[in-house]
Amino acid sequence: VESALVSHPTVAEAAVVGATDPTTGQGIVAFVILRGEAAVQELRDHVAKEIGPIAKPRQIMVVPELPKTRSGKIMRRLLRDVAENRQIGDVTTLADSSVMDLISAKLAEA
Repeated sequence: VESALVSHPTVAEAAVVGATDPTTGQGIVAFVILRGEAAVQELRDHVAKEIGPIAKPRQIMVVPELPKTRSGKIMRRLLRDVAENRQIGDVTTLADSSVMDLISAKLAEA
């Protein structure tokens, strides 16, 4: 799903997590950094075209940055916390701990 999202010309980076879904048990939630303009529905349709409708994310969140460790790995655990509206866990291993504040602020605008 991440590869399908990144293959869209306006997506610079993407991370996908599974989040609790009341209907299906678990749903796909994607976090994307855009390098241009794109509607969320356009991105969902792009994923469906690339790998099939079953893989369409339930939700796509456009964020300014992704939380990464000092070694550059995406911290999906923190993204799962955001996707499930839980308190954000330990952020001490983040390269930049302000990223989670940026994500929270961006999502509050939406």
